[in-house]
Amino acid sequence: MLTRLFSALVLMLAATAAAAQESRRPSHCIAIADAAPGLDYIQKASFQAPVPEFSVRISYISHASFLIQTPGGLNAVTDFTGYIGNTTLIPDVVTMNHAHDTHWTANPDPAIPHALPGWGPFGEGVEHHLDLGEMLVRNVSTDIRSAYGGREDNGNSIFVFEVEGLCIGHLGHLHHEPNDQQYAALGRLDVLMVPVDGGYTMEQAAMVRVVERLRSSIVIPMHWFSGRALDLFLDGVEDVFAIEQRESNSIEVSLRNLPPRPTVIVLQPEWLRDPD
Repeated sequence: MLTRLFSALVLMLAATAAAAQESRRPSHCIAIADAAPGLDYIQKASFQAPVPEFSVRISYISHASFLIQTPGGLNAVTDFTGYIGNTTLIPDVVTMNHAHDTHWTANPDPAIPHALPGWGPFGEGVEHHLDLGEMLVRNVSTDIRSAYGGREDNGNSIFVFEVEGLCIGHLGHLHHEPNDQQYAALGRLDVLMVPVDGGYTMEQAAMVRVVERLRSSIVIPMHWFSGRALDLFLDGVEDVFAIEQRESNSIEVSLRNLPPRPTVIVLQPEWLRDPD
């Protein structure tokens, strides 16, 4: 009798563990992997619409803020400033960096379940590993310039969102090229949001080197203050990456529709807005 009860308990625990593992499709961030062969891909959609199965919707909001949405209804906002538009949406998680006040807020809405700063006590950095079931949010700390020509060690975070088998990276307010350890911690990023201002973060040539080393399947420029800065970045990567200029602010991506050639996709920033 005891043997049968023990066997039943083992089977129940195994089933529970299997169900937990299925709550998030495994990603390949910390593994070398080629992009999946592409299909005709990437569709635009309203942020209020359901996200298709096995896909992730990424909407460019403003500056360095993006909305990342999952089929199960999770909403994450990067470099959250406290305002994402004329919407009642309360994100499940927001990430922030504090190089400038256009990348964070000291007073995130207390209704937001998870507000993740990309920095800790001065020079100490911070470590996040937030498992939301369908989405895992983690960070890799990097240094930033501080006032009067100084440096704050580990004052910025590159946040990585693992969801639907994809690895989505946001470079934040990156001030230097990552070292080998940081590149290893990032792993393979399928989608990369990259600041291309050419000065406030890093000079264009250095940022191009970062992007070419990461060689993500999709690169989305952000933090561009003028068409000139954006054009310089595009000129710098056009030998390696295909270039697509979009009129919309969002894309839907899955492992099945990653482009066969690494591609820079330019999205147009747009505040979120609920229907009238």
